[in-house]
Amino acid sequence: MEEVKILAIESSCDETAAAVVVNGRDVRSNIISSQIDLHTLYGGVVPEIASRKHVENINYVIQEALSQASVTLNDLDAIAVTYGPGLVGALLVGVAEAKAIAYAKKLPLIGVHHIEGHISANYIENKDLEPPYICLVVSGGHSHLVKVTDYGEYEILGRTRDDAAGEAFDKVARAIGLGYPGGPKIDKVAREGNPEAIDFPRASIAENPYDFSFSGLKSAVLNYLNQCEMKGEAYVQADVAASFQKAVVDVLTEHAMMAIDESGMKKLAIAGGVASNSALRKAMEEACKNKGVAFYLPSPVLCTDNAAMIGAAAYYEYIKGVRHGWDLNAVPNLKLGER
Repeated sequence: MEEVKILAIESSCDETAAAVVVNGRDVRSNIISSQIDLHTLYGGVVPEIASRKHVENINYVIQEALSQASVTLNDLDAIAVTYGPGLVGALLVGVAEAKAIAYAKKLPLIGVHHIEGHISANYIENKDLEPPYICLVVSGGHSHLVKVTDYGEYEILGRTRDDAAGEAFDKVARAIGLGYPGGPKIDKVAREGNPEAIDFPRASIAENPYDFSFSGLKSAVLNYLNQCEMKGEAYVQADVAASFQKAVVDVLTEHAMMAIDESGMKKLAIAGGVASNSALRKAMEEACKNKGVAFYLPSPVLCTDNAAMIGAAAYYEYIKGVRHGWDLNAVPNLKLGER
């Protein structure tokens, strides 16, 4: 089989990442430069700072990815880059870099949808996974329930109406004094708490039962904290974290299983930053086991924003003949399935 080597670049938020991926599933390098320590000072990602750090880091990250993969720019078959959704300034850094390299080396340029990258992360470690299957994508900015009908072909069953799951984690973590980033911190503290301590609401949306809404849950947590403060009562941080996390996990699991039942699919994958949450991974694994459904999940490092997943998605676009021109631009609100 002929090897297709793709250099992939990801800069949609606060990670500057580059990877060399061969034939979509063989990751030769996956370099991630995180800015978490920097943004922790501000309690969240500051777009201007993120963009500047991408400019500073991107050449070093690409050089390291090429070096670790033992290849040069002359060995590549294509350049891939995330062009949306994400922070517009951050995306532009990656897109400009990818276009410059592709132009200089006369290589094909492939723009990749960030969510499609998260879904494709599952192909890297699960060599047997092929469409069709159901995928639950949960990250800081997105909650999607997707039917993957083929490589690069998606039917969106449900999406968030307001706060994404990861966004709710960040806001609740801040409210209970855990700080940023909220997801990993709540996951850790929740292990010490009682998930049944507080009965937080689980929202359902009448017109589309697959859609998600987490703003009501976030508000319920804030109201609970305010009531405790007004009554002069102390609350148990770990119990709030565990009860909130259980409410989120229950909804995500219930919706995913509903999609499995109604579609008749026998394969479920999860993806995105929140997919590294230990309670969600355990709940999904148990639910799939009970239904006799094959469960796929990426390693935690591949759940975060990384370039290996962009290279995986790009390969399937490349073999379909998808190419982008020099007019490729950052699209901060790019919808899944748009080209």
